[in-house]
Amino acid sequence: MKSEGNMITNWLDQYGDPEIERFVEKNLAITEKIRFALEQKGWKALDLAKALDKSPSEVSKWLTGMHNLTLKSITKLETVLGLDLISVEPIKEIQYVYLGTIKGGELEQSISDYEDSTYEREAI
Repeated sequence: MKSEGNMITNWLDQYGDPEIERFVEKNLAITEKIRFALEQKGWKALDLAKALDKSPSEVSKWLTGMHNLTLKSITKLETVLGLDLISVEPIKEIQYVYLGTIKGGELEQSISDYEDSTYEREAI
């Protein structure tokens, strides 16, 4: 009889928590971004701790990827490192676009031209 995978993998497949797995994946991804940023800056964990005004042991715990970083901590890290660790696009209900300036006497004609062009597009 051939066994597929190993006991741990089988146990995780059967009893694992997808929420915890996702948490660990995201934490490790954030940690990797931090490590890469530190490498690019030529910093060590101690340099990061000084920049954040945190203890080296706390920063060391953060860099394991298993610590639950708060949004406040992530924002501090982003500010000090000059990068986005989490990218969240705000939802825009309305977006204003600057189309130019219309001089006083041309306002009525410009409105009429705009309305005509809008109606022409709708007809197409």
